[in-house]
Amino acid sequence: MEKKRILYVMQEIMPYLPESQMSKIGRFLPQKTQESRKEIRTFMPRFGLINERRNQLHEVIRLSGMNLIIDDIDHPLIIKVASIQQARMQVYFIDNEDFFKRKFIFRDKKDKFFDDNDERTIFFSKGVLETVKKLGWAPDLVHCHGWFSSLIPLYLRTTYKDNPIFSNLKIVFSLYNDNFKESLKKQFIAKMKSPEMNDADLAYFADANFMSLYKSAIDNSDALIIGSADVNPELLEYAKASGKPILDYEEREDYHIPYNEFYDNIIGKE
Repeated sequence: MEKKRILYVMQEIMPYLPESQMSKIGRFLPQKTQESRKEIRTFMPRFGLINERRNQLHEVIRLSGMNLIIDDIDHPLIIKVASIQQARMQVYFIDNEDFFKRKFIFRDKKDKFFDDNDERTIFFSKGVLETVKKLGWAPDLVHCHGWFSSLIPLYLRTTYKDNPIFSNLKIVFSLYNDNFKESLKKQFIAKMKSPEMNDADLAYFADANFMSLYKSAIDNSDALIIGSADVNPELLEYAKASGKPILDYEEREDYHIPYNEFYDNIIGKE
């Protein structure tokens, strides 16, 4: 039988970004999943503080070249790739000069939340899915990590649901303590919506904030993982009330074992 395919959409991965709980999971979970006889693809944003020369990023010409339209403006999509040699693992980077050149992640040096974080998350989410389409690689399961990937479940259930690449998959969303207090711009719905979305899909974003992004991701996913010990209590309660399968927070060093058992319960083994 063919190996099961897992698509990881990560907000942070070591060593490209500083060590954190999320970046450590981004670094080691895909590797351990690959070693457990699954096929993987891993994506993250090419934030400007990532040193391309040191990490040997290079552009994948055959995947780059398309434009993504946000708010009637064309934004070139650039795809880069790097290898974590000791893990025998590739990481794909979603890049764009307007969105990812700055040497910060979500806030400037004065800790101000970037005004265009709304467009950045839309671009990243669509960029991942368009690139997977171009790869022709149909995942069995998509595992999203962090608020920056939170639109992926909604797009998969609406905009991309009839595409053969994404027609037969399950979605897992990991909840972390990556809260932000700011709201995204009021034009967020107009920028992120597609013809396939209905009023219920968009109702989450009347207040375009951290909670609305996470609640949309929870409702559009098949299963959930508690990725942090200190997830927002309201969010945790909302997740548990959803009735979806939940893997509780794992403190053990070999957390990848229950993660992969969780995957197997959702999509079956090879």
